Amino acid sequence: MQCSWKAVLLLALASIAIQYTAIRTFTAKSFHTCPGLAEAGLAERLCEESPTFAYNLSRKTHILILATTRSGSSFVGQLFNQHLDVFYLFEPLYHVQNTLIPRFTQGKSPADRRVMLGASRDLLRSLYDCDLYFLENYIKPPPVNHTTDRIFRRGASRVLCSRPVCDPPGPADLVLEEGDCVRKCGLLNLTVAAEACRERSHVAIKTVRVPEVNDLRALVEDPRLNLKVIQLVRDPRGILASRSETFRDTYRLWRLWYGTGRKPYNLDVTQLTTVCEDFSNSVSTGLMRPPWLKGKYMLVRYEDLARNPMKKTEEIYGFLGIPLDSHVARWIQNNTRGDPTLGKHKYGTVRNSAATAEKWRFRLSYDIVAFAQNACQQVLAQLGYKIAASEEELKNPSPTRCEDNEDKDLYDDSLPLNGQ
Repeated sequence: MQCSWKAVLLLALASIAIQYTAIRTFTAKSFHTCPGLAEAGLAERLCEESPTFAYNLSRKTHILILATTRSGSSFVGQLFNQHLDVFYLFEPLYHVQNTLIPRFTQGKSPADRRVMLGASRDLLRSLYDCDLYFLENYIKPPPVNHTTDRIFRRGASRVLCSRPVCDPPGPADLVLEEGDCVRKCGLLNLTVAAEACRERSHVAIKTVRVPEVNDLRALVEDPRLNLKVIQLVRDPRGILASRSETFRDTYRLWRLWYGTGRKPYNLDVTQLTTVCEDFSNSVSTGLMRPPWLKGKYMLVRYEDLARNPMKKTEEIYGFLGIPLDSHVARWIQNNTRGDPTLGKHKYGTVRNSAATAEKWRFRLSYDIVAFAQNACQQVLAQLGYKIAASEEELKNPSPTRCEDNEDKDLYDDSLPLNGQ
């Protein structure tokens, strides 16, 4: 009888040990949900083969730069890319968009939008967990042995272009320029890149492919991520001028209006109004101060950053609770008062930042500006952008079109808009 009792006890202990092991194995798996891939019609080939990475139990702070095209997001991304303890990725959601859009048959339907956002959130979760294998679901052609040369704008990430991820000839501390990175580094080994990611305390990701902050709620509320959102906004009139200059074919009708003085009847006004609506929705959410955003959201106007880059960067890092790296400060000094001829590349970051912020006033006719002001009057008021009442007022080089932000309280209580 005594032996039987001992046998039962041993079986019970063995069962507990097995359950404990199973729980540990489950909780150690990379945090991503694969059903989003199934909705998108993609094979779930990586759900089982992804390596195991620990959850963010150390309360590392991770960063998402939420922006729109031609709002200064490449510049803001560099404020984190230059930090030696930050693993920075430039627009990884490009791969999601590039893979899914050809599969959509209904255009920009609500169902397609939900699939796109769901896949984007799944990928972001994985990347913040340094699970770069999950990205392989969206890379074409698929990587072989976890190596690829198809990472979008790899050269914009310092870590992906320096040792040990890249081993170019030269001194040990050599960091390649973006144009040299792919040519000199060869294939990107995602396993080595993931190791470099885990060695750093923070992951920062820039995206222009998430419309508004509400779309990020599930990520912000996830305690395992400890995610903070830096939303970058810019005067919509400046965005329109920059896009018209950069994407000349797409914005051809806006350029035609500027050249002829006549508004084309088939002008796609959503190229302007969508930006304003997305900005307004996000700002309205911030003003409501929902509990899920408390301490997690900071709104940054590009114009404030351009006029006082060092001061604003200090405020951003203060909000994040991350020490400001000397490499970041040095990069700001070298890239905000540069020779304008060095900033000709459409995604370049070397420029006179203060002058760049106001350049739109001399690139748009007053008719276009007045149209934009009428279409975007709500968000212009929300963000403190002044209305130009006449051609003379628009072209006056003295006053800025951006109000001082001391009276604009668009952050949660953790940080007011002016950073005080």
